[in-house]
Amino acid sequence: MEDSANTREVMITKASGHTEPFDINKLKASLQNAGAKEDAITEVVNDIHNWVHEGVTTRKLYSRAFSILKRISTSGALLYKLKQAIIDMGPSGFPFEHFIGEIFRRWGYEVMVGIVMEGASIYHEMDVIANKDQEHILAECKFSIKQGHSVSIQVPLYVHSRVDDIVEKLQQDEMNQGLNFTAWIVTNGRFSPDSIAYSKRKGIHLMGWDYPRNHALKDVIEREKMFPITILSNLNLNEKKALMAQGIVTCAQLLQHREKLDRLGFSKKKHGSIIGELEALAGIGS
Repeated sequence: MEDSANTREVMITKASGHTEPFDINKLKASLQNAGAKEDAITEVVNDIHNWVHEGVTTRKLYSRAFSILKRISTSGALLYKLKQAIIDMGPSGFPFEHFIGEIFRRWGYEVMVGIVMEGASIYHEMDVIANKDQEHILAECKFSIKQGHSVSIQVPLYVHSRVDDIVEKLQQDEMNQGLNFTAWIVTNGRFSPDSIAYSKRKGIHLMGWDYPRNHALKDVIEREKMFPITILSNLNLNEKKALMAQGIVTCAQLLQHREKLDRLGFSKKKHGSIIGELEALAGIGS
């Protein structure tokens, strides 16, 4: 297929409402990032190139691409729908906080979620506290169900002041002398240029959907195989919510605690399909 497809000046509508020319190379890149094989990419790209039309939303475009990819490759399709799967953890941000906590656990940290901490001035609630050796991370999670959401400068401004107040109180105790405290902000969206510039200056670690390069949230999820249970096609929304209410937010957790599936009363066939899907995800990239 020719990349001259871009010469078709078809304008598509982004999640933000803005329009931009359809770029076949962006589609190819997203398929490659999902681990799709070249023959699958060619089939999807050819279909989309012939189908795309003026004003179509990026959501519909990528939904069509996912449907085609799913028919060709189950594991590739699952990775492709990862971003929407994170959004599907909402509307509450609570499951996302636990999901981020599970990532820190995978990295060897002791983790607490939704903890109220005393500051030198007032009390503050921190979404995730992660401790390992001398390193103590205080993380704020900013979850959004809107595609294209961007974290503005106000967030690092208040996170910096809150963490400073907590650290000031902690350092009044001799036990905490010499510990390294770091503020983090984690989002399934993006960061504004101002929020990035300020955070770099103040030593706040940012992790967004595609920031920083090679260490963004999507990179970490794929590298660590920490997929949210909302990515599973063999579970419906109510079943996913029931599992998340029990604290099961990742496929790795569900694979480890298969008894949670037994309590939902699945048929033997459906139970087997779910386990098969979980094992396929666990084996991606192996």
